[in-house]
Amino acid sequence: MNSEFLEQIEQLAESVGRYRKEAYLFIYDALQYTVDKLGKTTLPREQRHITGRDLLQGISEFGLDQFGPLTRDVFAHWGINATQDFGQIVFSLVDAKLMSKTEEDRLDDFTDVFDLDTEFDWPRRKAEFRRSGDG
Repeated sequence: MNSEFLEQIEQLAESVGRYRKEAYLFIYDALQYTVDKLGKTTLPREQRHITGRDLLQGISEFGLDQFGPLTRDVFAHWGINATQDFGQIVFSLVDAKLMSKTEEDRLDDFTDVFDLDTEFDWPRRKAEFRRSGDG
């Protein structure tokens, strides 16, 4: 990431004041992870769109991959306490022209999609992972 982009992210985080700049940067990484996982990386830019729910699923998987049992704590430290917080970050990036959206994309797409405490319950997720690996 270039220094101009990082400066724009810092200014946005400071002006919004609710979330740490790391949360905004994480969204970009989670977006790339999700686009890759959905096999859209090689598609033309206009066909790489993903929904809010797709992004939240990617955020969950990428967050757990990056932070493991500390995922919930990291997000809380960044000011993220509900799925709608991720939507607020995305739409702040859109408003700042640092991310794009389609006419169909809505902030409501991010509302109450999952409970962060349940989603990032590490012992439960580890047990699920072990069960899915047994097949």
